[in-house]
Amino acid sequence: MWRRRSRAQVCQSCSRSVAPQSAMGNAQAKGDHNVVLNVERQLKYGCNPHQNPAAVCRVDANKTLPFEVLSGTPGYINLLDAINSWQLVRELAEATGLPAATSFKHVSPAGAAIGVPLTEVEIQAYEVKNADQLTPVALAYIRARNADPLCSFGDWVAISHEVDVVTANILKVEVSDGIIAPGYAPEALEILKAKKKGAFIVLQADSDFQPPELEFRTIYGMGLVQKRNAEVFDASKLEKIVTKRTDVSEQAKQDLILASVAAKYTQSNSVGYARGGMMIGIGAGQQSRVDCVKLAGRKVTTWYMRQHPKVLGLKFKEGVKKQERVNARVRYIEGDQTELELKEFNALFDSAPAPLTEAEKKEFMKSLKGVAISSDAFFPFRDSIDHASRYGVEYVVQPGGSVQDDGVIAACDDYKMVMAFSALRLFHH
Repeated sequence: MWRRRSRAQVCQSCSRSVAPQSAMGNAQAKGDHNVVLNVERQLKYGCNPHQNPAAVCRVDANKTLPFEVLSGTPGYINLLDAINSWQLVRELAEATGLPAATSFKHVSPAGAAIGVPLTEVEIQAYEVKNADQLTPVALAYIRARNADPLCSFGDWVAISHEVDVVTANILKVEVSDGIIAPGYAPEALEILKAKKKGAFIVLQADSDFQPPELEFRTIYGMGLVQKRNAEVFDASKLEKIVTKRTDVSEQAKQDLILASVAAKYTQSNSVGYARGGMMIGIGAGQQSRVDCVKLAGRKVTTWYMRQHPKVLGLKFKEGVKKQERVNARVRYIEGDQTELELKEFNALFDSAPAPLTEAEKKEFMKSLKGVAISSDAFFPFRDSIDHASRYGVEYVVQPGGSVQDDGVIAACDDYKMVMAFSALRLFHH
């Protein structure tokens, strides 16, 4: 009975192909692999309501899952988000030595950040209350949520450190499905367990859990096996600088590491921009790399324009909800409302705000500096660098290995950017 125990045999004499950018060698997965899945918990359904049965299982001899359910009822996609997001924040905290947080939607981060102080403008743009009482964990969460608050609506949260009361109270008022963290202060746990009348999902990650070296997947009657991507992206991956400009500040190194760890857990192709300890634009799941750059760049524009004086000065009517304000600011920045949209937008204010002009946006974007960008695989052409230059990019990291590397390096030199080759591809599917 599969509901109690299932056994899968995968890949008799299955060999693993090695990408040119990989440093994994020529190891092969040989023979029969017998994987025992012990059903631990029934799930309501799989990815969609019609995909039943569904369950979460322990693998082989593991006596426990990587987490414990403290509250709520997790679903299939919740658990995919939980496991991917937990790995991201755990690795990011280890690489930077600071608390880390991420906001996940559909198995990719909408935002990720570390616990560094907010500027006065950010405090205003993110509508932060009691800023003087924020803890490093709370700062990480606020930054992660505010990278792209439009996409973070109804997200999954992961935090690398114990969740304190300050952070729990901030999360309490956000629209979110669940959280995974290694621990919770007693009062913080009670706050979160009460959220959504007890439906908010609270998972406690097992920090000591050691995943198996090999990962298995079955799809359409076929089995796949690969070594788990346990490569750590740290400062050592930034040592091979290939551009004329070579200076990289500690802040820039931190941002490059952040962007790369985020890319590692983003659906490929992916590109991410980071600045000041937070992701400010993530482009996920595009077939063209330059489209990733453009998609993420559009999000960078929205993030930065939220700090424009005209956006900060928007005077909403009393009673307009927070997410409505978030959505309205984004549409105000984009400025392409239909006639009916504009009528509904203006109804949020006592008097309709003056439009934010393209000239004003262009001028304000010129003040954005010091941005870092990471790509999960090489840039095949210089077009990605040309486009990234519009968003204040000064620091670049990518694996390298393209036949067009020289042209991409020349583009970075043209824009006076620093670029490092990490020799580490980070595809994620």
